Amino acid sequence: MIRISILFLVFIFKTEAQTSVLNAADSLFVLGNYSNAIRVYKSHSNQPEVYDKLAKSYTAIGNYDEALKYYELGVETNPTNMLLKYDYAKLLSATKKFKEAKSIFSSLIKTDSLNPNFHYELGLVLEKLNDSTAINAFKTTYSLDETHQKAIYEIAKTHLQKREYALVDKYVDKGLESYQNNAKLISLKAQNYFWSQNYREAIAWFEKLIDLGEKSAFVYEKISLSYAKHFNYEKAIEYRLKALKFNPHDATARYVIGTYYLNTNDFENAEKFIKDALFLLDQPLDKEYMKLATVFNRQKKYKEAVETLKIAIKEAPDNYLAHFQMAVTLDSYYKDYDARIKVFENLLEKFPDKGMNAFIEDRISKLKQEKFIKEGEKKD
Repeated sequence: MIRISILFLVFIFKTEAQTSVLNAADSLFVLGNYSNAIRVYKSHSNQPEVYDKLAKSYTAIGNYDEALKYYELGVETNPTNMLLKYDYAKLLSATKKFKEAKSIFSSLIKTDSLNPNFHYELGLVLEKLNDSTAINAFKTTYSLDETHQKAIYEIAKTHLQKREYALVDKYVDKGLESYQNNAKLISLKAQNYFWSQNYREAIAWFEKLIDLGEKSAFVYEKISLSYAKHFNYEKAIEYRLKALKFNPHDATARYVIGTYYLNTNDFENAEKFIKDALFLLDQPLDKEYMKLATVFNRQKKYKEAVETLKIAIKEAPDNYLAHFQMAVTLDSYYKDYDARIKVFENLLEKFPDKGMNAFIEDRISKLKQEKFIKEGEKKD
């Protein structure tokens, strides 16, 4: 009898000791001391009881191989534990093991087809696998939960990619009913208006996005372009300069800003930004040099314009418009009538079949008439 009592006391002691170990490990985990929690969990006598805790601890410190190993052991030991399977599948997805994740999410759906998040997570995996049925999984999620913000975003994003603007509005508006400050949905709304060329509405929604703290190069660039479409170049410049801070060596952005300054007659800044762009670009630059020449012409800096157009023509010798711009510039630059007439005659000879030839012939005729009048005045 005494022996039985002693054995019972030993059992109670061991059980309490193991409970104490588990409590200590759990406390370490809760406090974020994951590595020490792992050490204590591994000292627990009933390892299958702590497989899931070890998996979560290893996940927390970023050791995903060990985490997956313990999730797999946990699922094998307790195959009916849906939460364990769900966490396992999510880690498989996060570590790009999409086929394995798809298999587990599919099995979870078979067990509980009314759980919207199972369908959502499966949709994300299918998306990574380039499976076109991903949208069906997201729509199933939506049908089960019309407030599921993440599913709504994925559905609306897919419709935006297909330029199905009305459907984007439908889903985004539904999502904003339950969460009006969802920045991702507001971004889709703004982009939807931008790509459907409703720039006024796009501006309003991009402004909302900025008010929510979404200050990215993409947002600033798109709102700048929207303002430019409404000829509000001051605002277009303001936001494009903010976008430029994210990538100061963006030659395209600098060139665009230069053209905006040109439209506001701020020739000094137009010249500066277009020159900067030309310095950064590493491609045929005829169009960019032509724009810079326009800036010089608007300032009546004809010599600089001529030199710039020479570079443009060197970049693209067959660019008719560059040759035409050169002729028009030389017409303003040269004083001698014969030289001005010769410029246009050479252009006609070089490009005999272009659409501007009627204008050129008319200009030659007027120059000859002006020359005749001037010569007559000298004789008198």
